[in-house]
Amino acid sequence: MTRAIRFLVYPGFVLFDLSGPLEVFNVAAMLSGGAYGLSVISIGGGPVVSSSGIAVVTEAPAAAPCDTLIVPGSPAPLADESADDVAALLAAMAPDARRVASVCTGAFLLGAARLLDGRRATTHWFAAPHLQARHPTARIDADRIFVQDGAVWTSAGMSSGIDMALALVEEDLGADLAQQVARMLVVYCRRPGGQTQFSSLLDLDPGSDRIRRTLSFARENLSAELPVDRLAEVAGLSTRQFARAFGAATGLTPARAIERLRIEAARPLVEDGRRTFDEIARETGFGDPERMCQGFVRTLGRTPQDLRRDARRAQTFSR
Repeated sequence: MTRAIRFLVYPGFVLFDLSGPLEVFNVAAMLSGGAYGLSVISIGGGPVVSSSGIAVVTEAPAAAPCDTLIVPGSPAPLADESADDVAALLAAMAPDARRVASVCTGAFLLGAARLLDGRRATTHWFAAPHLQARHPTARIDADRIFVQDGAVWTSAGMSSGIDMALALVEEDLGADLAQQVARMLVVYCRRPGGQTQFSSLLDLDPGSDRIRRTLSFARENLSAELPVDRLAEVAGLSTRQFARAFGAATGLTPARAIERLRIEAARPLVEDGRRTFDEIARETGFGDPERMCQGFVRTLGRTPQDLRRDARRAQTFSR
């Protein structure tokens, strides 16, 4: 069976919001022998100019229903007559689609089509308060890279559209195929939806290439022991030089920074609820649940049990 994936664009859409997810489905189609059929549509068909000035050739909306309808965002959420037209088309097509999704500020168009009423959703962190204000019955979570609430999927800014598309592929074709797609695209497979929009690596923002390289190494090897002398070796410095340089670049000790990276990796697994705390602690390098709990309380002020309980409540509430 070939699933029809349609991307609905409009003047001023962000090109990467289209191209990133589209390529995920394109590679998945190639690897699966044709699981997806892709098309880009617009209200009238023909060339549509993106926010970067590059035009994309589109088709007019087809009469046949599609499997998944995806709308990209724009640099500023549409608030004029064109937004009403796009929202009206979304509202007309959504009932016949198995899933509807948005990338970044495309969520504003879903909201205008009344598709977010009473649902959990996300968008770019900067736009989240505005989306919540426009749609008070929705529950906008600015701290997630994508959110699924029933048949409606929303993602945060820019690259998170790729994460959402990988999750959609995984739902359709399984985790192994989604992992193959991610490897072909050379992207992380896959950041869970519970991952925060902010990365500890970006938050630390070290000016030194040595320290940046060390943090990237640590994040890719969280399950391993990461003593200071091993990190210093990666940085090409003596242990004493490394500790001094690391503190100057990040304002943290190496141990504290590694703990933050481990918490960032562990939190979505905790909230997902499918793995035991023992498994998560081993996978993310804490070693045991007690150490993981101490780190969570120290950094987040909450235990893993608290976060898992809240996540289950939110899932129950959204059903």
